[in-house]
Amino acid sequence: MFPGAVMGYRSAFDGGRLSPEGVLYLSYSYPRKVSLPGLEVNLLLGPGQCPGDAPMMGRDLYYPSNARMLLENLTVSRGKLHKSVGPAKVEERLIAICEARGEEALVSLREEARALAPTLKLDRELLVLDGLVGGVLCTRKAPMSTVAGKAMVADIPYDANRLALFEKLATGLRATPLKQPKSVVKTERARVNFAFLESYFSNFIEGTEFDVREAKGFVLDGKPITERPKDSHDIIGVFRQALNPGWANQTLTPGEAVLNQLRARHADQMKERPEVGPGEFKALANRAGNTEFVAPRLVRGTLVEGSRLLPSVPAGTARALLAMFLVSEVHPFTDGNGRLARLTMNAELSVVNGCRIIVPTLFREEYLDCLRVLTRNGDPKPFLDAMQKIHAWTADFDYEDVDAVIALMESCHAFEKSRVMYKLLTPSQLEPAPASKLVQ
Repeated sequence: MFPGAVMGYRSAFDGGRLSPEGVLYLSYSYPRKVSLPGLEVNLLLGPGQCPGDAPMMGRDLYYPSNARMLLENLTVSRGKLHKSVGPAKVEERLIAICEARGEEALVSLREEARALAPTLKLDRELLVLDGLVGGVLCTRKAPMSTVAGKAMVADIPYDANRLALFEKLATGLRATPLKQPKSVVKTERARVNFAFLESYFSNFIEGTEFDVREAKGFVLDGKPITERPKDSHDIIGVFRQALNPGWANQTLTPGEAVLNQLRARHADQMKERPEVGPGEFKALANRAGNTEFVAPRLVRGTLVEGSRLLPSVPAGTARALLAMFLVSEVHPFTDGNGRLARLTMNAELSVVNGCRIIVPTLFREEYLDCLRVLTRNGDPKPFLDAMQKIHAWTADFDYEDVDAVIALMESCHAFEKSRVMYKLLTPSQLEPAPASKLVQ
């Protein structure tokens, strides 16, 4: 009916769907409203196909480029029915494009819009779009209207979606009484043994796989490191911070001070790995599976704003879990983030004389799955349940004799990988030895 028409305005913004009022908007060679069964077509005067507009279904009908679509949706709408979605929705779309495809995509989009604006006669709209893109890219101060947009142009820009997730976890932690096992290490020997097992398992989670007795040799027995020096030093870096009281009891300070704290901790933890930039926040985006962590330019602000939530939850277990998730979710460094997150968690426990948490190999997938559920679904309950379970498990061992506790953990399947073949047991769940064997 309308050859050469270009889907436009809010219809294009919504991917071709009708407006809530059942209206389809098209740019055409003349303005007109056409009523059809179940549909009203609103023809708006505008140019036909422009560079970047793509044919739809092989017909003489076109879908606009992102640049054209966003410019049109910044036009002023008058009357009861709005043809454009307005600046707030455009701002949200620009942030989504930036998060999905990176800053370069926004720069390209802005250049396309500059080339199209004269043809579309949308020079005023180009000024608005230029300001919004500059705000999202943090290259200029711009009046943003959405929560995410205001976060982008804050003095230290931050990830508003991540902050909302931290607030949701903090709410759950305030509303959920959590058990807090007391420290089970009573001697310096036990503290050393615990620190070793904490560092061994924490590194195993990240793929640093050693036989536990081999790791014991170079961590506790002083045997020289002859193979895999990088992996070996990763274990020693965590062991050093789990053992040294200065690091083991250093809790996170709310506000900007948290930045220097984490940089200093990471610099010490990874000092034998200069290639990963010890103490330097990441310059490139990082991800794990389908989870993309906080963008590099938003790391500082997200850590600062997220850390301000720490005093709002009870000290001990609750604050430990929030601190761990904050560091894990931001992933502020190129490498070592998971180990760093667990060290910050355990520091919050040590400072209240609580039992630190060990995540054994067999619990790895459950631990990571619960983090994914919290990240993607915003549901803190599986995470809190899992961490309570493994906290109680950790506190159920005697760490005075390292060989004995390793043997007992082996009996409990702590070093196994398959959750299908093995179940993680506690010492109390092990079958007692027959009386004849006890006599022997």
